[in-house]
Amino acid sequence: MSSENTSDDEDTFKILIATDIHLGYLEKDAIRGNDTYNTLNEILQCAKQNEVDFILLGGDLFHDNKPSRQCLHKCITMLRKYCMGDSPVRFEILSDQKVNFNTTQFPWVNYQDENLNISIPVFSIHGNHDDPTGAEGLCALDLLSASGFVNHFGHSHSVEKIEISPILMQKGITKLALYGLGSIPDERLYRMFVNKQVSMLRPKEDQDGWFNLFTIHQNRSKHGPTNYIPEQFLDDFLDLVVWGHEHECLIKPTLNEQQLFYVSQPGSSVATSLSPGEATKKKIGLLRVKGRKMKLQEIPLKTVRQFFIEDVVLADHQDCFTPDTPHVTKKIEDFCFAKVTEMLHEAERERLGCPLTPEKPLIRLRVDYSGGFEAFNTSRFSQKFVDRVANPKDIIHFVRRREQKEIKDENSIDYGKLFKPTAVEGLRVEDLVKQYFEAAEQKVQLSLLTEQGMGKAIQEFVDKDEKEAIEELITYQLRKTQLHLQSRGVTTEQDIDAEVRLFRDSKKNTAEEEKDIQEAMNRAKAHRLERGDGDFADQDVLDVTMDSDEGSVPVAAPTRGRGRGSRGRGGRGRGRGATASEPKPAGRGRSQRSSTTSQSRSILQAFQASSQKPSRTGATKSYADEVIIDDSDEDIPVTKAARPPPKPSSSSSSSSSFSKYGSQSQSQSRGVAFEDSDDDEDDPFKAPTRR
Repeated sequence: MSSENTSDDEDTFKILIATDIHLGYLEKDAIRGNDTYNTLNEILQCAKQNEVDFILLGGDLFHDNKPSRQCLHKCITMLRKYCMGDSPVRFEILSDQKVNFNTTQFPWVNYQDENLNISIPVFSIHGNHDDPTGAEGLCALDLLSASGFVNHFGHSHSVEKIEISPILMQKGITKLALYGLGSIPDERLYRMFVNKQVSMLRPKEDQDGWFNLFTIHQNRSKHGPTNYIPEQFLDDFLDLVVWGHEHECLIKPTLNEQQLFYVSQPGSSVATSLSPGEATKKKIGLLRVKGRKMKLQEIPLKTVRQFFIEDVVLADHQDCFTPDTPHVTKKIEDFCFAKVTEMLHEAERERLGCPLTPEKPLIRLRVDYSGGFEAFNTSRFSQKFVDRVANPKDIIHFVRRREQKEIKDENSIDYGKLFKPTAVEGLRVEDLVKQYFEAAEQKVQLSLLTEQGMGKAIQEFVDKDEKEAIEELITYQLRKTQLHLQSRGVTTEQDIDAEVRLFRDSKKNTAEEEKDIQEAMNRAKAHRLERGDGDFADQDVLDVTMDSDEGSVPVAAPTRGRGRGSRGRGGRGRGRGATASEPKPAGRGRSQRSSTTSQSRSILQAFQASSQKPSRTGATKSYADEVIIDDSDEDIPVTKAARPPPKPSSSSSSSSSFSKYGSQSQSQSRGVAFEDSDDDEDDPFKAPTRR
């Protein structure tokens, strides 16, 4: 929709909403390498054409925790092209910006910086792919924030208590409270909600006059008992929740009947897995808010690569072939060839008249060959479509249903083994560690460390290249256990074993365990910095920008190399030049002698541990409200106004003017109405109605 067709007025917020862009995904792929960059360019271009007030991103702007220099360069280039300019910003910030933007040395919104000329502000939370790491808790969004291109908010520094303070905005008579919460491990956040450790601040004055918008990046669908965040955990005073992390596009607002707020799930803008949820059409949303009323316009993305997926059960085609049919494998291959060809024809028909859509689609055919059929050679099959599809190596995916064996004695059936779940795509490394130790024999169970702590350390080692994570966790837990034994006065070997197990079990699934794990991860970074190993080459910021095959000249350390495979800084190198069979030191810059010494110490030899930080407590809240929603496509006129003067950090609404509300607050019911007709009158915002 072009700006000439808009009819919004000076009281209407226009917000472009997108989540899970995954910039840099498969950037080295010859066919799909530019897909994410083309889509981000389309999103920013759409924001400029519609003259939105700001862009709201729901996490996972980057696919990698440490994006490449090419990825950062292209991102900054597009943000500078579309988000900088002389167009006035027509809303003002009323809240304390030092609280809202607490991860930067420039704690104010970028369009109020006298050294920048921003026409479209971008507000973003972090996701699980680009989450903060290291002793300083920095992520790629913090680089963009320090550069002045993105306003990073919703970052919680505590693992015990979360207090979400909104960004209070006003445009004309419309007041908008923008809440955000960056990605946190689902199990931890679930436990914090249950223990009422999550609170949301609200303005004390005129609470009914604010439109409350909340963006979150967590599991929405249930992946386990506590591996998701139920919508009922969120406060009922919210009006609209923008849910990130889930890739299926369900952008149309749906009403939560219990909490009486609406939830919009924009989904990802690129297919990062060949699953049915990614096959839905990718869209972004143009949200309009006026007073306490809203509407969400869906905007299909044109640069997204087409994706078609289909399931085939061979046993359902007995009229064509059976396991006993001569040359049945050849007939199955011909049958699959016809199915793939049919999907390619459908893709060509849909792409007609849309030149921005990439030519080669993604095709996935899942073949269930249960019932005695045999799989054919998928590599030979893929060669037939190498020039027609974007994923020729994984077109066919064979699956087989597990067949139950006939058991004579019905009373001896072990249903636990019979229905044992299989590993699924996307299972995390910490889950595998937990499953292993739960199923292991008693003699190989962990007696000092916990499964959760070891899983987190291995995740940091694998996903984020933290070489000292495992060693530091072991050292930290060892010292803390030694101090506990010293305080208990235990001396005999038998009593030590029993006390160690009791001490370990007492910390399982508690806030103290979370704090210990986080402390160990922070120390892994802090110790390197204290030794001087991280002054230049080991910092997270430089790891992001110096990820090439060429060596670079280090400062104040002319004898150290930065090329891949080098053994600078105690054998760390740049990580990927050595073979997997080569022995590696336990930590970066830490000598073999000190590593061996710390690992060989016994509990009886030393009783030393570091002191722990005190814990903090939380608060609770409650509210009742009403919101009106309209989903029509008509607009109302907009009148340009001059840019408001910059607000000082001590603005009219500080943190002291907020009231606290706890999660899962109980309140009286409130009415909500949602108009979903495309044949509305000229005014898209309907009059209030009550349920």
